[in-house]
Amino acid sequence: MIKTGPTTLLIAALVGGASGSALTLWLAPPGPDVSSPQETAMTVPARSEDLPTFANAVARVAPAVVSIFTTQAESAAASATLPPYPGHRHGLPGAAASRTGLGSGVILSPDGFILTNRHVVQGAELVRAVLADGRSFALALVGVDADTDLAVLKADAQGLPAAPIGRAQALRVGDLALAIGNPFGVGQTVTMGIVSATGRSELGITSIERFIQTDAAINPGNSGGALINSQGELVGINTAIFTETGTAQGIGFAIPTEIAIDVARALATQGQVTRGWIGLSGRSVTPELAESFGLRAGHGVLVASTLRDSPAAQAGLRPGDVVTRIDDRDVATVQELLDAVAGAGPRTALNLEIWRGSERILTRATTDTRPPPPE
Repeated sequence: MIKTGPTTLLIAALVGGASGSALTLWLAPPGPDVSSPQETAMTVPARSEDLPTFANAVARVAPAVVSIFTTQAESAAASATLPPYPGHRHGLPGAAASRTGLGSGVILSPDGFILTNRHVVQGAELVRAVLADGRSFALALVGVDADTDLAVLKADAQGLPAAPIGRAQALRVGDLALAIGNPFGVGQTVTMGIVSATGRSELGITSIERFIQTDAAINPGNSGGALINSQGELVGINTAIFTETGTAQGIGFAIPTEIAIDVARALATQGQVTRGWIGLSGRSVTPELAESFGLRAGHGVLVASTLRDSPAAQAGLRPGDVVTRIDDRDVATVQELLDAVAGAGPRTALNLEIWRGSERILTRATTDTRPPPPE
C-alpha cells in the first residue's frame, strides 16, 4: 500500500483473518398506520423484460471467476505482534500458526490455468480455489511477475469454464464496466460502473502500468478478479483501489487484458517474464518541467540517474538528458520508454535520440535483462 497524503492507494486483497469484517443491518422502525378508506392510484410496475439487464454478460464470465483462499504458516513468536485471528496459538513460543487470506482469480483455460494478483498468493503455502458452482481445487503456483503484480496458478482439472477474452484497447471512457470477485469473503459478487479512464500510469502501484480506471465497487477480496465489458468479455484484472477509508470510493484500477494475457502466457510456458532493461530512472517531461529546466525538448523522459555500468551509462546518457525517441518510436512518458525497452527483450541494440540542452545526440544502448523490482 502506498501513502499519498491523507489518501491511501490500497492493494485490494484481504490478507489476514477472514473474520475481521462485520455486516450491519439497518432496519427502519415501523411507521404509523396510515391506511385510508379512500381509493388510491396504483402504479403498474414495468415488466422485467423492459428493464436493462446485464445478466447475460455476467453469465458468460461468472463461472470462470473463482474465490482464492490462502494459508501461510508462521511461528507464534514471529506473529506475536499481530492482532488475534482464528487459529492463532497464544502462549506457545515457536508453535506453528496459520494466517489466512483471500482474493479472486480468473480461469483462463479449461485445463486449469488461473490468473490472479501476485499479492494475493505472495508467501502462501497452501492455495485453494472455489468455483462459483461450489467445486474446490488445490492450486499450484506456476509463476509470478512482480513488475505487473500478476501470478498464474494451476488446478489439476479438466473441462473448467474459461473466461472469454476481450480487447481492453477497445474500451472508451463511459463504457459499462462490471467487476466480479469475492469482496470481504461474502461470496461471488458483481458490481457495476463505467470506465472512468484508460491508460493510467505513474501511479506507483506496479512497475509497468497502463491501468483501466473504473468506479465499479472494488473492495478487499476483489484482487485478481474480473473486470468485464457489456458483451461479457474479460477486459481487466482488478488490482488496486484509491481510498481514504480502506473500502471502495469509486476509484479502482484493473490491469488490461493486453498486458495480463501476455504475462499469463509467458508465466504458463516459461515460469517467468523476461524483459529488456537499460538502467535509468527519470521523469516524464511536462510543459511545466520543460520550462523550469529550460529544456528544448517539450516531450520525452528527463534522465534523473543511471546505474553504474548499466546499458544507459555505457551509451553515454547523463542526468539532465532527455530521451525523445527509441528506434522508430517517439517517447513522451516514462511508461512509453519502459514499454519500448522492456518489449525489446534483453541483448537488443536500441537506437536512442536524446537532447542535451540544445544539442541533439544519437546513441545506441544494448539492453540487459530487467532485474526484479525491489520488495
